[in-house]
Amino acid sequence: MTRAIYRLPWRVDVTVRDGVAGIASGAALARCIAAGLDAAGAPAPASIGLILSDDAEVAELNLQHMGKDGPTDVLSFPLLPPDAFPPHPGATDRAIDTTTGTTTHTTTHTTTHTTTAFALPPGRRLHLGDIVVSVERAIEQAETGRGGQTGDRRWAPADELRLLVIHGALHICGWDHAEPAEEAAMRTLETLLLGSLAPA
Repeated sequence: MTRAIYRLPWRVDVTVRDGVAGIASGAALARCIAAGLDAAGAPAPASIGLILSDDAEVAELNLQHMGKDGPTDVLSFPLLPPDAFPPHPGATDRAIDTTTGTTTHTTTHTTTHTTTAFALPPGRRLHLGDIVVSVERAIEQAETGRGGQTGDRRWAPADELRLLVIHGALHICGWDHAEPAEEAAMRTLETLLLGSLAPA
């Protein structure tokens, strides 16, 4: 089931896979994503996809796209290059291969994109990319005290899920955590955003 939630200037298309636990409302998660996009200075108006899934699907995507075995908590699939977003604290230089349109930055993510700007048809929003979260992993991490993106936090599964979607939105906007300075800036912003958003 997919539902479009508008948090202007953003449209968040929330898809919930069959059998996935509903631990936070789509509206609350859309608020978190919108806060992340606002903070990162994403181009607007735009849309972004959020897929709430399970360990099995995320493990398959992790292997297919990242070459890593096993599930992870969140995967981001950005459609724009990192330089489409404003610079942010701790960011390193990114190398762009203009022949292939591939941007390689300090994480294991490599994103293929078109470096040429184009006009969208009237009434169409720019699509920033998609975030896929394993709700199963979010619950497990929160309940066993391995949450908080630091692996040492026990809290409500809904809080873990909210943090993961903020984290995914920042990845869509070119943020990363492979280098210590950028990781510190990313963690600080995530904490600030999560604290400013009351759960719903």
